[in-house]
Amino acid sequence: MGLVGITGYGVAFLDWTWTPKLALDLEGGTQITLEPKLESGQTVTSEQLDQAVGIIRQRVDASGVSEAEITTQGDRNIVVSLPGTPDQATRDRIQSSAKLEFRPVLLTDVAATSAVGGEDETDPSASPSATPSPSLESQPSVEPTDASDQNWITPALYDTYLNVNCDDLESGSNVAPADEPLVTCESDGSYKYILGPTEVEGSTIADASSGIVTNSQGASTGQWAVNIEFNGKGTDEFADVTTRLFSYGTSDVRNRFAIVLDGQVISAPSTNAVITDGKPQITGSFNQETAKVLADQLKFGALPIGFQVQSSEVISATLGSTQLQSGLIAGLIGLILVVIYSLFQYRLLGLVTVASLVVAAVVTYFVIVIMSWREGYRLSLAGVAGLIVAIGFTADSFIVYFERIRDELRDGRMLVSAVEAGWKRALRTIFAAKAVNLLSAAVLFILAIGNVRGFALTLGVTTIIDVIIVVLFTHPVLQLLATTKYFQAGHKASGLDPNALGAVYRGRAQFRTPTLAPAKSGAGREAAKRQTIAERKAAGTAIAGDAPTGKPTSTDSNPTSSEPTVDGKDA
Repeated sequence: MGLVGITGYGVAFLDWTWTPKLALDLEGGTQITLEPKLESGQTVTSEQLDQAVGIIRQRVDASGVSEAEITTQGDRNIVVSLPGTPDQATRDRIQSSAKLEFRPVLLTDVAATSAVGGEDETDPSASPSATPSPSLESQPSVEPTDASDQNWITPALYDTYLNVNCDDLESGSNVAPADEPLVTCESDGSYKYILGPTEVEGSTIADASSGIVTNSQGASTGQWAVNIEFNGKGTDEFADVTTRLFSYGTSDVRNRFAIVLDGQVISAPSTNAVITDGKPQITGSFNQETAKVLADQLKFGALPIGFQVQSSEVISATLGSTQLQSGLIAGLIGLILVVIYSLFQYRLLGLVTVASLVVAAVVTYFVIVIMSWREGYRLSLAGVAGLIVAIGFTADSFIVYFERIRDELRDGRMLVSAVEAGWKRALRTIFAAKAVNLLSAAVLFILAIGNVRGFALTLGVTTIIDVIIVVLFTHPVLQLLATTKYFQAGHKASGLDPNALGAVYRGRAQFRTPTLAPAKSGAGREAAKRQTIAERKAAGTAIAGDAPTGKPTSTDSNPTSSEPTVDGKDA
């Protein structure tokens, strides 16, 4: 009921539907062709394309889009096929090169108010005043000594700075070599900058995450931020940069450094302390979504080259509803066969299998629906195949449990105790089998790509649901049935007939030898088939002992009597 309630809430308030979203092969979607942005004479290598495909796949997966296809086209383009209609954030993830650079600020028209810091930050509110325009006549033609040296500002560069139109700059269009200064703007177009050469590359970032900023007392400020963690090289470089910038003091514009993403400044904070731990924090006008997008882009690395959208078109399903219907029909046939086998083999006890499968199917369906709308999962034909395979795996659990109960009945237990003892023995076997299934699904999901991951995911989900159903539904139902007179009496149609099972226990302190009825008897054949190896050996020894040997074999005066005896005397 809880799953139904969650789905109903989503349908009513979150634009969900009662059906899961379908993958590219069943629904169709959008195909985006990306072409590299190359300078004159620049080429793209196959290694760069393969690296870009891997990064784009990680970005798409991180956004929650499932069953996407990312391939190369020719020797320069990348084709991204996404199910359904992707939102703008997903499109931005795909085509953004996410080239991150840390450059010192040489000149800006106003002072920004955002700040970046790590554990060493002491005053996040500090910001320098606006920097006056430099006198170009006073600029000597000397080589700059470091990245913050204002000798980088040549007359031509300053003229570009004065005439730059921030509204005309687009992300990724304003690039400069890492060892040269850059004229650029804030990503929102509010400020323009002259920046020194790159001092820290984004490739030195080891990890990035988004979260709420907390103050020194641990209280939330409500402001979203992107937390960066550099590797060893980046930590050393960032420590050197902040050491120099901090020495200028907060009143000097050179105290600031710009975080440049795809040629645009996303933040230009002041340096309030020397950050030696390699864990700065980007703050600014982030919300939860934009902070996560940036963190994902930085975490999964920068593309080796920039890309732009060459074309975007709607594509039809490669398989379609006919194949989906065929898959569902195949699953229905498999389910019917399992039901027929269960009823034939276990009589009315097989109805417990049927009920358990129905409950498992309902739970699985709503779990898939919730995953589809909440986590971005899409059901492909491979996922349908995983659900079909799960029918057999789920039935295995019930068969193991039923056979354990029958074994306990043959060993002489009453039905109630047989259910409990059989459950303890069956649970170990079920856990071992399901652990192997779950491990196989996990390995497939981690190592595979595309539709195979959909198969692995549905297989893993159904394996977990199988265990839950056996523990919380099948076992309690059998406990309840064991207390009913019909099953305790061992009716032939119950599937727990002691005569058919060859049980040696016939009531309190009453024993008999296992039945070895003629082959004409159905119960006798069943008993013979269901005997353990030890019981068959014991029965063979008893038969051999009844042969004429000159020695008495029994003290029972009426060995054919149905009354049990103890030491040749009536019990």
